[in-house]
Amino acid sequence: MEIEYSDNPNLGNEALNALWASAWEASSARDFQPIFSRNLAHVGAFADARLVGFVNVAWDGGIHAFILDTCVDPAFRRQGIASSLVERAKILAREGGAEWLHVDFEPHLTGFYRKLGFASTEAGLIRLRD
Repeated sequence: MEIEYSDNPNLGNEALNALWASAWEASSARDFQPIFSRNLAHVGAFADARLVGFVNVAWDGGIHAFILDTCVDPAFRRQGIASSLVERAKILAREGGAEWLHVDFEPHLTGFYRKLGFASTEAGLIRLRD
């Protein structure tokens, strides 16, 4: 099945919530529109018009952009979709004026992001809500 990629597709909550339900454990429905109003870009991966992958590029309004919410439907994993999404996100971030692209990830994804050119750095994190 051919996968088609789209920059900044007009995605509704229904399609994104369906992807989230398949890709993330303990996912609950949410409104994604406020996220789109503040991002630099996002990329969707589609199989027969169905959203099967997604990545968001958040932005600080300056030189820093951030890869967020990279996900692929489990039935479509191990086909290079996540890599293609992140590669396209890198291009869109650069074209959007970002000089640095950040990503936070769990340890088991270190190899994945290193293959895509990301270097490990130290960062801080604090939970603001329970």
